[in-house]
Amino acid sequence: MGAQQVAERFTELYGARPQGVWAAPGRVNLIGEHTDYNDGFVMPFALPQQAVAAVSRRDDGLLRLHSADMAGGVVELRLDALAPGGDPAWTAYPAGVVWALREAGHPVTGADIHLSSTVPTGAGLSSSAALEVVIALALRDLYGLDLARWQLARLCQRAENVYVGAPTGIMDQTAAACCEPGHALFLDTRDLSQRQIPFDLAAEGLRLLVVDTQVEHAHSGGEYGKRRAGCEKGAALLGVDALRDIARADLDAALARLGEEEEVRRLVRHVVTEDERVERTVTLLRAGTPRAIGPILTEGHASLRDDFRISCPELDLVVDTALARGALGARMTGGGFGGSAVVLTEATGVPSLTESLETAFAAAGFKTPRVFEAVPSTGARRLV
Repeated sequence: MGAQQVAERFTELYGARPQGVWAAPGRVNLIGEHTDYNDGFVMPFALPQQAVAAVSRRDDGLLRLHSADMAGGVVELRLDALAPGGDPAWTAYPAGVVWALREAGHPVTGADIHLSSTVPTGAGLSSSAALEVVIALALRDLYGLDLARWQLARLCQRAENVYVGAPTGIMDQTAAACCEPGHALFLDTRDLSQRQIPFDLAAEGLRLLVVDTQVEHAHSGGEYGKRRAGCEKGAALLGVDALRDIARADLDAALARLGEEEEVRRLVRHVVTEDERVERTVTLLRAGTPRAIGPILTEGHASLRDDFRISCPELDLVVDTALARGALGARMTGGGFGGSAVVLTEATGVPSLTESLETAFAAAGFKTPRVFEAVPSTGARRLV
């Protein structure tokens, strides 16, 4: 749904034109999975799919929310009643952002909001972060708040961690807020330093496909939290602030020190080697050799499957089928236990590869996957 349609629906709902319309994208992570909450490196880029919000400010302490994508009418919430853990519905995401802004001392006194999103939910493409960031940017602009984009991302992460209860890292919100078209974002999640890395696959005759397996995943589920807790345990046992502090050259010695802690050993091995994979990918892209990143993507999938153990039969089938059909590389992307995979392929191979994936899924009795091209797009912005 475009900005004009969202604005018109807002007017129907609230009886007045919105003060503005904003958008924030979903993201796909090229490489760097489960490294963000370990102070490591990630490399997402923004997707064309986005959450769009028409918003006006209020001064009476009332938050009114409506989504074109959810059943039901306008939801009314009192700002002074907002509290973590009290809302299991979709409204927790925008309400959590308002709560985080107010808790940080920013004078938000209410808002009317209408939302519409084309980011697939449960596909590991950060639909929740898109929703959070679009609200944060709109309220920043409407209230004249002195907040940089990275600060908006931090507040949105707090909303998701504390208000919603999902123990996510900082990558998704930063990608939604800060990505630039035609680039992947190399982000150091420790100090939030950023580098925009040119990522124009079309110019090289390549495509990166997103394959949504239609297996829904959720960050607030217990398995994600278990992996994060295991990583924190590994860092504590090794005497470092975060697993990012273990150099690749020191990995074998670190694993030996962990002794019989087999599960922790696997988690540590993935994080340390994944950080290195991100750095190798940056080097190859900056050298203008994007085809060479294919094997790195595939290495990453093996590590997520075997060490982190967050893949599933559908994701493995995407990777195995794509590689058998000549793809340059493939891996699952996102938090795991479902969601999406990415496939790097020659542009000429897209039609046959898509057909092969659909055939393989049908033969396995799985739902038909949704396949689309991932085009590096712009981060959050004001539309109207």
